Amino acid sequence: MSKKFIVELDEALCKGQTCAICQHTCPQGVFAVSDRATAQGVWPLRVAQPEACTGCRRCELFCPELAISVTPAGEQVVEPTAPQPAGPAVATPPLHPPQLLGGKRGGGGWTTAPGTLSPGVHFLSGNEACAEGALAAGCRFYGGYPITPSSEIMVRMARRLPEVGGTFAQMEDEIASLSAVIGASWAGIKSMTATSGPGFSLMVESLGYAVMTETPCVIVNVQRAGPSTGQASRPAQGDVMQAHWGSHGGPEIIALAPWSVQEMYDLTIRAFNLAERFRVPVIVLADEVVGHLYETITVEPTVRCFNRVRWPQDSPFGTEADDGVPPMPAFGEGARLLVTGSTHDARGIRRTTDPRTQERLVRRLARKLLAHRDEIDDWEAYFTADAERLVVAYGSVARSALWAVQEARHQGQRVGLLRLKSLWPFPDDIVARYASSLTPPKVGGERGGEVVVPEMNLGQVAREVERCVTAPVTCLPQTNGELIDPRRILRYLLAGRWER
Repeated sequence: MSKKFIVELDEALCKGQTCAICQHTCPQGVFAVSDRATAQGVWPLRVAQPEACTGCRRCELFCPELAISVTPAGEQVVEPTAPQPAGPAVATPPLHPPQLLGGKRGGGGWTTAPGTLSPGVHFLSGNEACAEGALAAGCRFYGGYPITPSSEIMVRMARRLPEVGGTFAQMEDEIASLSAVIGASWAGIKSMTATSGPGFSLMVESLGYAVMTETPCVIVNVQRAGPSTGQASRPAQGDVMQAHWGSHGGPEIIALAPWSVQEMYDLTIRAFNLAERFRVPVIVLADEVVGHLYETITVEPTVRCFNRVRWPQDSPFGTEADDGVPPMPAFGEGARLLVTGSTHDARGIRRTTDPRTQERLVRRLARKLLAHRDEIDDWEAYFTADAERLVVAYGSVARSALWAVQEARHQGQRVGLLRLKSLWPFPDDIVARYASSLTPPKVGGERGGEVVVPEMNLGQVAREVERCVTAPVTCLPQTNGELIDPRRILRYLLAGRWER
């Protein structure tokens, strides 16, 4: 008995008689012209004799609009399931184990690899440490374009990648840079680029494409003062909201904020691990101060790395797993890959007029991050056990804030610091928990319970803090292209004055 196949044709995508490639290429005469026109006035093709299909899939392969799908009868296309409650926090969670599919073994998950830099203490700039962190994490492709103040990352990668068997490509602009990185990732290579404000603005369209196609990659944005060209060599933190909302469609994103040269190394490794773990682009949201700062860092002999779960399969964009992260095959590994930025089903076939497919896809893309906040949220707390007030800071400004908090405590002020190492998804629960645990002042204390947010912009993170706490929030903004002087923060903590 011959095997039966299900042939589906999306009339909304079909070009009809002006194309008819399926009708001409099908050896069994499965397709015929429909007897009715669509609302757009097109006479589409229809599946006239589905029982005649032998599963050669010529129609599916040659359809320029990806309007046709052929599946064996009884085979189910994997679609995302309903959200499931997140389990307990696990430091290195076990993922899909390697399996045999089509005679090929898949793999991926956590592994320990030897470092690419000699173990011990090194004296590096933040940008150099970022490049070394990428290499240690397994990055073997860099596509980039020089832009102050991130250019040292590109220079270091251009020199070091050939030494570890990787590839460096200077692209013609930032649009091409991220596009090349996405392509290299689909070839199975851990990939990265680096830029600053104006270049990041050019990348956001491709950033949205990486989100939609679930492409793991790392983008380092060494922030500088803007808008537009602004001050090319001066620090700022004005790209926080752009990192999350710069791409249209409202996607969830991961962004990390290092405050030291050591964290430029460590968080770049973590960025690659998160990118591979969740199949997403991850942004290292540094700033000029950290990028050009020189400090000693400690390099361990081995690095804990996550490698994407990969094996050939028919549904690289859908999963029944609770974590919502499908395995990711690479081109050339036997999978029938269709990679599109349009709304698509679990197999990658365009379903641009299907509201159910769009809803499932967008919700899964968000859920696979929001349901795993325990693996993404990253922070450090200082002096919060008895704090009456809380300073929330990130990046290089957190260095100034820590000094000011320490000095304020020496002068009798009960103030603590919450340093955010991850900014997106915003750690709502973490901020709310520390703000709600503030100790009521013993006497007077009309400023008790206050949350203070110093940042080198006009209050981008302060607005997020206001959204998730009930305590009064005070923003200490600065946009003059200079690092916030810790004495300014101290004066506010002692006397409540913030000079504009």
